[in-house]
Amino acid sequence: MRDCHRTVRPVLYPFTLVLGACALVSSPLVASPLPQQGPTDLTTQAHPKPVAPKPVVHSPAIPAATPTAAETLGTDTGTTFEVETPESLPVAQWTLGDARALLAAIRGVGAEGLFPRDYQPAALAAQIAKGEGPDLDTLASHLFIWLAEDLRDGRTPMPDREQWFAVDPDQDLHPNSQLLAEATELHDVPGVLTSLTPTHPDYALLKQALAKAKDPKQIALIRANMDRWRWLGRDLGLQYLMINVPEQVLRLTVNNQIIHTYRAIVGRPGKTATPQLAEQVKNVVFNPTWTVPQSIVVGEGLGEKMISNPAKAKREGYVATRNGDGTITVVQQPGDNNSLGRVKLDMPNEHAIYIHDTPNRSLFALPARALSHGCVRAEHATQLAMTMAILGADLAPETAIEYNLSGKYTKVPMLRPFPVYIVYFTVARDVNGLMRSFPDIYGRDPAVLASFAQPRQLHTTQRKSNEAIIKLDNPL
Repeated sequence: MRDCHRTVRPVLYPFTLVLGACALVSSPLVASPLPQQGPTDLTTQAHPKPVAPKPVVHSPAIPAATPTAAETLGTDTGTTFEVETPESLPVAQWTLGDARALLAAIRGVGAEGLFPRDYQPAALAAQIAKGEGPDLDTLASHLFIWLAEDLRDGRTPMPDREQWFAVDPDQDLHPNSQLLAEATELHDVPGVLTSLTPTHPDYALLKQALAKAKDPKQIALIRANMDRWRWLGRDLGLQYLMINVPEQVLRLTVNNQIIHTYRAIVGRPGKTATPQLAEQVKNVVFNPTWTVPQSIVVGEGLGEKMISNPAKAKREGYVATRNGDGTITVVQQPGDNNSLGRVKLDMPNEHAIYIHDTPNRSLFALPARALSHGCVRAEHATQLAMTMAILGADLAPETAIEYNLSGKYTKVPMLRPFPVYIVYFTVARDVNGLMRSFPDIYGRDPAVLASFAQPRQLHTTQRKSNEAIIKLDNPL
């Protein structure tokens, strides 16, 4: 009965969510939105040691000489990415009024955590003084696009976004040429630029924190984390899951309200670190099986042990099969000891990362929970999974309970997209609604901070990290 009670209670409030967003705040079982309080405790962690800066491609002054063809940037893997040079950028006709509005936006962009100097305000002011014409059109167009790109996509070059695989859709939805046309044809430069900033409430809180910050190290960290918001899509959707890896917390969010938070276990530092992703939950799996990785089947001899002792395999909940090519497949069956626990949120991706339960729930009490092989374990995962099934698959609460208690493998396909964002913020709002800093457990701050200390780089066609993809589908 303890398991039944623990399962029944949480499915009452998510059923309200299905009835409509307005019902969310009326349910007494729905957590109220976290208060938007002022920044606190932003410098509790030691400032990361700077790393040696990487070679950069500087944004050239206009009308200084620039390359006449698209350049490429080499990467460690030999991949090349096209650089959009000034000569390849679109040019629009600018009025003096629009150019002055752009100059004002550039001078005020420090409030967004960017540097006015990156967008050559002195050169633009001088060109405005000379009047309208082709030179003003070229300079203003290029500076507008550079500023729009940084507000839309982030200033940090892709090579400095370590293990960042969350492709930002904004440049596809709002390409440079479209933005430039809107700004100049509608004569609304400020409005177009403002429309590119992240809508998430935490970005606004970081902006407030930046305005109040005095310590240079604190300012640098806030800037870096504001930029991380720009790496994501501007609009994250009506409902989604978000895991902030440094905080080791998972949030269920609906209409920008945090409905519930769950402690999370994330990957250990090193090759098992959890990558940053933007994926979608495709299935909710009750009583999942677990296909044991070959690193354990072969490397630890589990396959031969299970094949040679079928009774032991059955007793321990494994099914071992010798394949035609001589390899052995071992599948752990559903049950209390299954390594995935009672539920799994299936979000297909090339990294084999997903969210699941665990039989070792005592680990959630630890303050430091970077313990997994990359996948994310969620506290109270059964509650979360049933909520997801009700929200995204129209599953009746009674059916969710039945599936959970059946002990049988049951996969519930999602009927509506349910995004999952695995992110990395070292300055963010905590579960109490306060802005604070979190340990840089993977050491990803220094590269971002170093990039901000360098001149702005021209954007390239690279959309995500080109680091090697390591599949470690192992919850142990």
